[in-house]
Amino acid sequence: MEPYTLVLVVFGVAILAVAWLPSVLEHYPLSYPIVFIIGGWAFYQFPLGLPDPRPTSHPELATHLTELCVIVALMGTGLKIDRRFRWRTWKLPLRLVWLTMTVTILVFAGLNWWWGGWPLATALLLGAALAPTDPVLAGDVQVGDPNEGKEDTVRFALTAEAGLNDGLAFPFVYLAIGLATATSATLPTTLTTWVWNDLLYRVGMGVLGGWLSGRLLSYLIFGLPQRISIKTSAYGFVALAVTLFSYGITEMLHGYGFLAVFVAAITIRSYERTHEYHEYMHAFSDQIERILIALLLLLFGGSLALGLLDSLQWIDALMGVLLVFVIRPLGGWLTLHRAGAYGLERWVVASFGIRGIGSFFYVAYALQQAPFANPERIWALTGWIVLLSICIHGALATPVMKYLDRQMARPVGKSVS
Repeated sequence: MEPYTLVLVVFGVAILAVAWLPSVLEHYPLSYPIVFIIGGWAFYQFPLGLPDPRPTSHPELATHLTELCVIVALMGTGLKIDRRFRWRTWKLPLRLVWLTMTVTILVFAGLNWWWGGWPLATALLLGAALAPTDPVLAGDVQVGDPNEGKEDTVRFALTAEAGLNDGLAFPFVYLAIGLATATSATLPTTLTTWVWNDLLYRVGMGVLGGWLSGRLLSYLIFGLPQRISIKTSAYGFVALAVTLFSYGITEMLHGYGFLAVFVAAITIRSYERTHEYHEYMHAFSDQIERILIALLLLLFGGSLALGLLDSLQWIDALMGVLLVFVIRPLGGWLTLHRAGAYGLERWVVASFGIRGIGSFFYVAYALQQAPFANPERIWALTGWIVLLSICIHGALATPVMKYLDRQMARPVGKSVS
């Protein structure tokens, strides 16, 4: 059998599985990403002539595949949030982004530099890449479909955080790139450029570009059908068009396209909030996202089979455990004081910062922009933490969220704290 034909068969099986597995596993402490990773690992145990899945072998392809998956996920994430944007009602996810994530980045980077022996630039890259909550693989702890009403404090906070945190993670990625290429003579200029360009301008342009494209496309989506007849089945393609347009335009203006896509989705969602078009657009985005997830997780499993973790050192493995079990949960619990989540909710929000496809993108992108030392070890640590997060959070998400739902359904005065 030709390798190309075999790839088609494997991918076809994966697409079928991604259609059924979420429903089959809905009531079990197991998420479908775990199954796909195991499947990818198993396929690459045999000499089938499958292509090399390791990101070190195809860095540009790894960058663009993960990039596409993240922006599609961000559109779907924004479209399913029912709550209007208000500083007061969005206080919890905003706190998660500007404080919790910043603390996580700095603490993890500091430990990697001081204890792990990484160069400062590489340590900062690892902190920036592995601190954000992933918009792709956090679906089990996110809100339901548009207008479904399944939007409690925990699900809303984790969903909105996953959409917003790229706007602050990317500046730290650029800071790591700048430090990797700077000398003692150019360091002041590098830091000044980072503050004005990579932090202030790019974030501002990401928000502005997303809002403007969202407003423009809202008119086309909801105003144009009043003049001409457009089939509702076409609105899935509209969602993909909005995603690519918002991202591309903002990137052309040197803003953060990830942030722009999420802001555009929120802007469109706030226009005719209960319209059925939101459901069509979200459903199509979700289907495309799941196909991309299936592909990337199979490749991730194959990468594990071919030795992605071979360069992992014991200190790196321990750092990954600390990030998942200590740094994010404890840092989140401390920084969420008086932010709107209390007791059990506060611990769940603090603990479920899931790492995933976004982390792969940041690492792949940065390694193409600057000469970071020991890229194989960087990929090994990143892969280890993503694997650990998918397994632990994937196993705990369903029982924890069900337990939380039962506690929230109790009469007032009987909730568990």
